Amino acid sequence: MPLISVVIPVYKAEDCLNELYKRLVRSLETISQDFEIVLVEDCGGDRSWEIILELAKKDPRVKGIQFSRNFGQHYGITAGLDHCDGDWVVVMDCDLQDAPEEIPQLYAKALEGYDVVLARRGKRKDPWLKRLTSWLFYQTFNYLADLNYDAQVGNFRIISRKVVNSFRLMRENLRFFGGLVDWMGFPTASIDIKHAERLAGKSTYTFRKLWNLATDTIIAYSDKPLRISIKVGFFISLLSFIYGTYLVIRALIYGSPVTGWSSLIVSLYFLGGIIISILGILGIYLGKVFDETKKRPLYLIRNATKNIGNFEK
Repeated sequence: MPLISVVIPVYKAEDCLNELYKRLVRSLETISQDFEIVLVEDCGGDRSWEIILELAKKDPRVKGIQFSRNFGQHYGITAGLDHCDGDWVVVMDCDLQDAPEEIPQLYAKALEGYDVVLARRGKRKDPWLKRLTSWLFYQTFNYLADLNYDAQVGNFRIISRKVVNSFRLMRENLRFFGGLVDWMGFPTASIDIKHAERLAGKSTYTFRKLWNLATDTIIAYSDKPLRISIKVGFFISLLSFIYGTYLVIRALIYGSPVTGWSSLIVSLYFLGGIIISILGILGIYLGKVFDETKKRPLYLIRNATKNIGNFEK
C-alpha cells in the first residue's frame, strides 16, 4: 500500500489542530494505514507547537517542525515537502476550509495517470473583502507573470513523488508553491470540491500580504514589468514627438509663439514620475538578484519531533 504524506503549514491554529488531526486520520485510513502528517509550525505565538508535540507523542505518524521565526506559508510548505516521505503528498491549509474528506477523491483522480490533482473550490466561504483581494491578486499575477493560474485553486492538491523531487531542486528565495508546481508542467487534473467556513479564528492574509506576495511572485516569474516600462517609455516619446511636431508646424504657419508654462511643468513632473517608477522597478529586480546571491537557507528549524530526519536535536 502506498505511503501518503500530508503537508500542512500551521500558523495560529491552536483551536483547530485537534479536529484537523481527527478528520485527517479518518479520511486517510480509508486509503491506507501507512500515512504521515507533517505539520510545520510557523511561529504564530500561540500553543500550536505544544499541541503538535502532544499529537506526535500520541501518534508516531505525526511529524512536527517548528521554524526559528515566522518565514511564511510557502516556506512552510517547502519545509514539509523537504521532510516528507510519501509516494503521494497532499498539501493543504490548516484552517479546515479545505476538507480532509476530499483527499480520497484527489487520490482516486491521481491514479488515473496524473502527477498533480488540484482541488478546485466552488463558492468560497470567505468574507467578500478576502474574495475581492484574492481575485485582484490572481488577475494581476496572471497578467504580469504570463501564467493562467486558476483563482479557484488554492494550495490544496495531491502531487506525486516525482513532482516532490522536482520541487526540491528549486531553491530560489521567492516562493510561490502553486506557481512552481504549475511551471513544472507535469500532467495535471482538477476536481471540484466544497469550500467550508473557517473552524476558528480569521484569515491572516491581509491585502498588504497579498500585494507583497503578488509583487514577489511576479518578479520571480516574469520580466514583463520591465518590458511594459519600455513600451510606456516609447509611447510617451511618441506622444512628445507628435506634439512637438504640431507645435513647430503651428508656429511656422501661424507665427504663434509656444505658450503654456503650466503644461510644461506638469509634463516634466509626469515624465519625472515615470522615470522614477522605472528606476524603482529596476531597483526591485536588482535587489532580488542580490538576495539570491547570498545563498541563505530558505528557512531555519528551531525544533522538530524525533521522527524528523536530518535535524540535530
